[in-house]
Amino acid sequence: MSTPGEAGYYFPAEFAPHEATWLSWPHKEASWPGKIESIYPNYSLFIKYLAQSEIVRINVVDEAMQDNAIAHLQKAGVNLSRVEFFLHPTNDAWCRDHGPAFLINPQAEIKKVIVDWNYNAWGNKYPPYDLDDVIPTLIGKHFNIPVYHPGIVMEGGSVEFNGKGTLITSTACLLNKNRNPHLSQAQIETYLFNYYGVAQVLWVDEGIVGDDTDGHIDDTVRFVNEDTVITVIEENRNDENHALLQTNLRQLQSMRLLNGKQLNIVELPMPDELVYEDQRLPASYANFYISNQHVIVPTFRSPKDDRALQIIAGCFKDRAVVGIDSTDIIWGLGSFHCLSQQEPMVPTP
Repeated sequence: MSTPGEAGYYFPAEFAPHEATWLSWPHKEASWPGKIESIYPNYSLFIKYLAQSEIVRINVVDEAMQDNAIAHLQKAGVNLSRVEFFLHPTNDAWCRDHGPAFLINPQAEIKKVIVDWNYNAWGNKYPPYDLDDVIPTLIGKHFNIPVYHPGIVMEGGSVEFNGKGTLITSTACLLNKNRNPHLSQAQIETYLFNYYGVAQVLWVDEGIVGDDTDGHIDDTVRFVNEDTVITVIEENRNDENHALLQTNLRQLQSMRLLNGKQLNIVELPMPDELVYEDQRLPASYANFYISNQHVIVPTFRSPKDDRALQIIAGCFKDRAVVGIDSTDIIWGLGSFHCLSQQEPMVPTP
């Protein structure tokens, strides 16, 4: 069987039209120790905005969890006719990383396929993860969508796409020895070409402090159109993120896209340092999610929240930018982008 890339499939940009957004209902107390109940109102508000312009598909462990989810969603005023539940048991809520990677080829007879990468909970940090690891294949079976199994570890939060052949990632994550120690950088790039349908991989070095994923790109660099990225910078020179993010900025400035163009770079401030129980949390405005009608941005009760929302709004003239308080959610070490995975709409050829 040829790879998806060889068969003409590709991973669309997040700003391309969606059929749906996939989520896995949060239920793992250990991910939000002492706080899990506090995340549901704003998590449900996130779903309320998603459901205004696309289907929301939610993995739940059992019918009792589904009933509990419905109660939270009703309280938030979610349009439940736009929400679908799937009895797909999960270990945790981070659907960006354990959910399906949907690739499309509008010219093909089968227009959509799924890639089911191996998943090891960010380098075996949070076992067990056996249920999460099979979620993409369960979704493929349900919808009768072909599923490819590359056989290496990859997470959705570690890769960012412009939909025109370019992928951005970080060496801090993809070259970490806790993922695929047997593979070189060039070998990993070959997997990215073959299983995401891209023609170019651009690398930055760093992730942010407190990020337990070892440097996922969705906390640092995001495409807002095919040749423009938002990248976070730390304005406080004494903050340990300052030098890391300046390194990324310099690398982005030297990059060229497939057409030879430089990237347009929009700088986005980091929120004030957020610490809970002596732990630096990976709070970043870059962990926004682009739905069909909205850009949903985590906010952190920081004086920089409004400026960050204005900068992001300047990049998305066609969508409403919405800030949702993520101060409790980020205690789980991720926010709205980490919790979600888009299912693209297949354009008519």
